Amino acid sequence: MTLRIGNASGFYGDRFDAVREMLTGGGPGGELDVLTGDYLAELTMLILGRDRLKDPSAGYAKTFLRQMEEGLGLAHERGVRIVTNAGGLNPAGLADALRELADRLGIPVRIGHVEGDRLPPRDGVLTANAYLGGAGIAACLAEGADVVVTGRVTDAALVTGPAQWHFGWPADAYDELAGAVVAGHVLECGTQATGGNYAFFRDHDPRTLRRPGFPIAELHADGTAVITKHPGTGGVVDLGTVTAQLLYETSGARYAGPDVTARLDTVRLTQDGPDRVRIDGVRGEAPPPTLKVGRGRLGGFRNEVVFVLTGLDIEAKARLVRDQIEDAFAHATSRPAEVRWELARTDHPDAATEETASALLRLVVRDPAPEPVGRALTGAAIELALASYPGFHVTAPPGKGAPYGVFEAAYVPAADVPHTAVLPDGTRRTLPPVHVPPHSREPEPVAEPPLPEPLPEGPVRRAPLGRVAGARSGDKGGDANIGVWVRTDREWRWLVHTLTVDRLRELLPETAGLDVVRHVLPNLRAVNFVVTGLLGEGVASQARFDPQAKALGEWLRARELDVPEELL
Repeated sequence: MTLRIGNASGFYGDRFDAVREMLTGGGPGGELDVLTGDYLAELTMLILGRDRLKDPSAGYAKTFLRQMEEGLGLAHERGVRIVTNAGGLNPAGLADALRELADRLGIPVRIGHVEGDRLPPRDGVLTANAYLGGAGIAACLAEGADVVVTGRVTDAALVTGPAQWHFGWPADAYDELAGAVVAGHVLECGTQATGGNYAFFRDHDPRTLRRPGFPIAELHADGTAVITKHPGTGGVVDLGTVTAQLLYETSGARYAGPDVTARLDTVRLTQDGPDRVRIDGVRGEAPPPTLKVGRGRLGGFRNEVVFVLTGLDIEAKARLVRDQIEDAFAHATSRPAEVRWELARTDHPDAATEETASALLRLVVRDPAPEPVGRALTGAAIELALASYPGFHVTAPPGKGAPYGVFEAAYVPAADVPHTAVLPDGTRRTLPPVHVPPHSREPEPVAEPPLPEPLPEGPVRRAPLGRVAGARSGDKGGDANIGVWVRTDREWRWLVHTLTVDRLRELLPETAGLDVVRHVLPNLRAVNFVVTGLLGEGVASQARFDPQAKALGEWLRARELDVPEELL
């Protein structure tokens, strides 16, 4: 009864050949039952929304359609079902395009799709999509679909849907569904579970990390799973790579979704052999009565210019050009509503190359209207070419102001969202919302777990946090999360008492003044921080140098503090 689910995409733009690799790499006995592909993210929805404004027939991930030129036949030959959210804003359009492709190739596949996530946009909103669960996917598979295309479902729904279909779980099989959600969360970002973006990458042979294989979950009827990959592929699956992905873009003990609320504080990980990690012990609770809605809207217009400052007197050069630009803004018809400067000291003294002798001064401007960030900036910057600091040049001439997007999260009653499975024969089946018992609607807060005894005092040495701890960070709208974990019990006794909210603020001064919450997950030897508002209005607004907080954890690992010598 094992269900083998593989993943071949973690984002729109992931490795193109992964579909073929996953369909052909199993070998005897290692074939897949289901192949999933995750193509959607907050930024992707905005990109697809802009595509659809230009062409109403667009709005889906065109890469997936190209991958199916070969993948559709391979999957049919091997009996592998394909489940993907590549439908984006137009799952019906992608389903039609797949049927045309299958007819052209002479492949007899049955295609279903899931609708209902798109909500009527209003008040300047470009896209508004509810995060659906896996029930529509399960319904399509139960009616014989070989391919199921969805719009905005939760990333984990690509796994919970096939699992509900295969095992016949009822909607209140909370523990089993929670296990599938956790497995789906590990799979959803592809090679991040097999050594990609991994803090302790230096612990492994660099040759195997050059091209990590994509992950597979072996699901069982009781909700337990083993995370693995095809034999002979690159990368590594171990406790660290799986822990890192479990912490990615999560917050506290409860991981709420439309199918179930998974309790991350109950997850147990065990190394089950080479490149095999077992996940068990996962407990589930009823899902919330509401669905999350991701809304994308036009936030305004932005522009930027990066001045290159070379050699001596870097601070004085930056001050001069900044004053000159500010004077130009003062005399312009309209000053940009937001003006931000950032000096990155990438220069080195007595450098052997001009590039390593140079620093970068970045100017970013924003405004609700395009004019203040267009000519007002380009004129001010370019007219200084012969009248500013010595060695004046920029990385690229500033162009017209470009629109930027804003992501917002909202919540609507699940009963107000029509979750519709369009079956392979064209029948439309609207699925009832998951029943949430009244006593489950306001769950009791999760109690802070008891902490282990701190390490006894001993000699310490100043060292980067990353000499002991791993980290993975990411974005949820304008908020950032940083998951930090260690590998031994003694390291855990030190970390959980040392890396408090106050210490995090000391190590990452950019978090000062922001709301920071720490969540403790002893089973994973991990603490997870949520930093509210660090990313402004989300990735599409490009409020920071690192707009998705992808490297925030690596900055934290590079910060120094007193570490017990026994841990180094």
